[in-house]
Amino acid sequence: MNNEQENNLYIILSNSIIATVLPSIAELNLPNWWLAGGAIRNTVWSHIFGAECQLIIKDFDIAFFDLQGNREQELSAKSILTAQFPNHEFDVKNQASFGRWRAGATIYNSTEDGIKDWLHTATSVSVSMNRKGEWQFFTPYGLKDLFAGIIRPTPTHINDIRAKNKASELMQKCSNLKLISL
Repeated sequence: MNNEQENNLYIILSNSIIATVLPSIAELNLPNWWLAGGAIRNTVWSHIFGAECQLIIKDFDIAFFDLQGNREQELSAKSILTAQFPNHEFDVKNQASFGRWRAGATIYNSTEDGIKDWLHTATSVSVSMNRKGEWQFFTPYGLKDLFAGIIRPTPTHINDIRAKNKASELMQKCSNLKLISL
């Protein structure tokens, strides 16, 4: 691990369902994939704030990047994971094609570009697993907001109503969170 915060993140995630799901995602061999979003954020916030925080894993957001990929690739990966984990939802998105089929979406040059553009800094935290089974983290805005329970929009979503609405939804389920604008 690169630092103490990444080590703490690893400890929390490795003692959750994420540790069970991560190797199965790795087996799909999706190019430049990352598990990111609410699954990580909600796992950490539930760990930190306990029963007062009613956030659960709604789904597992898996982002990858394949210029040659198509929608069928996403659906196939989702189907395989759903068969292995029928009690969980999976949202698998190729960041290379995301902007082509989602109206108004930005065109990304990498998975990391897509993750940097998620609504909040604490949601832009991602984990992957290499072929040796080692965990890797991509945290473009660091981990301070995640561990402090801060909801802060990413730079492209400062005045985005979707970011504000999502922040309100999160705060209703976990009153310990703090909303901070840039």
